[in-house]
Amino acid sequence: MDRTTANTGTRDVSERLRFDEEALARWMDSHVAGFAGPLRVSQFKGGQSNPTYRLDTPTASYVLRRKPPGKTLPGAHAVDREYRVIAALGQQGFPVPHVHALCEDEGVIGTAFYVMDMIEGRVVWEASFPGLTPPARAAHFDAMNATIARLHSFDPATIGLGDYGKAGGFVERQVARWSKQYLSDSDAGRVADMDRLVDWLGKHLPPDKGESRIVHGDFRCDNMIFDAEAPSVRAVLDWELSTLGDPESDFVYHCMMYRMPAGLFTGLAGLDLSALGIPAEEEYVAAYCRRNGRDGIPSFDYLMVFNLFRLAAIIHGIKGRLARGNASSAHAEESAKVLEPLAAMAWREAQQARL
Repeated sequence: MDRTTANTGTRDVSERLRFDEEALARWMDSHVAGFAGPLRVSQFKGGQSNPTYRLDTPTASYVLRRKPPGKTLPGAHAVDREYRVIAALGQQGFPVPHVHALCEDEGVIGTAFYVMDMIEGRVVWEASFPGLTPPARAAHFDAMNATIARLHSFDPATIGLGDYGKAGGFVERQVARWSKQYLSDSDAGRVADMDRLVDWLGKHLPPDKGESRIVHGDFRCDNMIFDAEAPSVRAVLDWELSTLGDPESDFVYHCMMYRMPAGLFTGLAGLDLSALGIPAEEEYVAAYCRRNGRDGIPSFDYLMVFNLFRLAAIIHGIKGRLARGNASSAHAEESAKVLEPLAAMAWREAQQARL
């Protein structure tokens, strides 16, 4: 699948995800400062979990994120949490869209939702940053590195997010959570390598450092909007998986791009990174550690296996939503096809891990 073509731009709202646009316009008139219709609604092509819409008026453009209609897993699709973390980080000058309002009244469009500003710029769907010069690629990688390091520098309590998650024990809880989510989603079926990983991860948990920071949970190039002309991050998007947790685990998730084959999500494996101007994995890790005063990431290999498993569990969830008929993206079926290759890759990494 050509991820750039498949995910760029908008399309007409699918039949299943349509809602009362006049009711939304009335709500925005009361809750969004400066709103003036008429309102035109389209649906972004990308996104697998929370349906995302572009809202255009003659004077401004907005983005709406909503909980999907239909049966959902407990605790999933928490748009209220997305709204809260974006609002808090925006007050600190971190690059996120300005959020206008959260609506938890399902009577308006059928599910909870929030509205934020539309940020113009570039979304890069491939981690190789096609079309850029080597120096420009290097600068964009440095911008991503600096952005996640800055996110992990915030004291959650200081910015009003001290209760955004549990302190300590993050990796152990996450292993338990995603193992349970995988095992409980019977609609998606079982995968032998996933079963092996559930067992391996539970038996090799690293020591808990007790460090607690805001973690994004899905930090990768296609969840950012870059400036159209400069190597800078204008906005970090898709905060559905954010919580308080281990910043090193969050960063290692971001580093999965180095282990993924080109063409599988945002993979770099097998490419000539030096020729492309992309820093090697070791350089990228060292840059993050310098920015946040770390000596290194001792549990890097375990965290890589865990994050690959976690991503596979998320894809397993997409497969389950397909089976239940409430997957939000037209490309969910294509995404679900990578489940078994991804689980196999995670198991290979487990077998090679230095613990």
